[in-house]
Amino acid sequence: MNEGPVIEPPAVSPAPERRRPGWAEFRRGYRGLVAVAAVVVLVLLAADIWIVMRRLRYHREIARLRASMTDLERQRTDQLIAQEQNKLRLALELLRKQAQLERALHLTVTVDSGTMQLEREGALLRTMPVQIGPERTVGVAPDSVRLAAPRGLRTIVAILGENDTWQVPAWVYAERGLADSSRAVRGALGPAAILLDGGTVIYSMPTAGPLNDSSYVLPGSVRARAEDLRAVLPNLSAGVRVYFY
Repeated sequence: MNEGPVIEPPAVSPAPERRRPGWAEFRRGYRGLVAVAAVVVLVLLAADIWIVMRRLRYHREIARLRASMTDLERQRTDQLIAQEQNKLRLALELLRKQAQLERALHLTVTVDSGTMQLEREGALLRTMPVQIGPERTVGVAPDSVRLAAPRGLRTIVAILGENDTWQVPAWVYAERGLADSSRAVRGALGPAAILLDGGTVIYSMPTAGPLNDSSYVLPGSVRARAEDLRAVLPNLSAGVRVYFY
């Protein structure tokens, strides 16, 4: 009995070994990316150091002031601070309750959580993420003003669109290190914005003017997404209340 030819299976070449590129090769291949990452890390590190130094300075100043007090003065100071904190917490809680009972359409801004809600009679109609402007002292002494995160009750004064102009305060240009070329800027508060009594604004990211910077939020004000403001502005008008707590 004749046997057929023996067919040998084809030789399988070994899979090429994948070698993970080393740090030196990665750095040579992505020099621009590495340089940008290094700059970002250095900037963040410098910001952290600055914050820590400011905190230490404040603690040293507080310790110096308390050391100059008598025991009785320190006790009275601590009691006054505790009373003021309790008053603030009570006032904010009462404001929250008032907003929940408000029958008319209104906005509420939860400062600590960075959210804004459109509400009516306790019913939540829309929730929007917002960014709260940092607390900052602006202007030049003796005309400097301390701007803090808004708290309490405000009222809408006007609604602005992308073609409306806004008088940019001079201190905004000074703080940002920009030339004060034009105070009246069209679209300076973005495609949709809300002006409140007391000077507080709820605005969106603009494409013109000194606020055209995603990393900068106007101190003492609120920045929201343009799509969120566009969605709620048809329901708002002058006189509508805005609760900040």
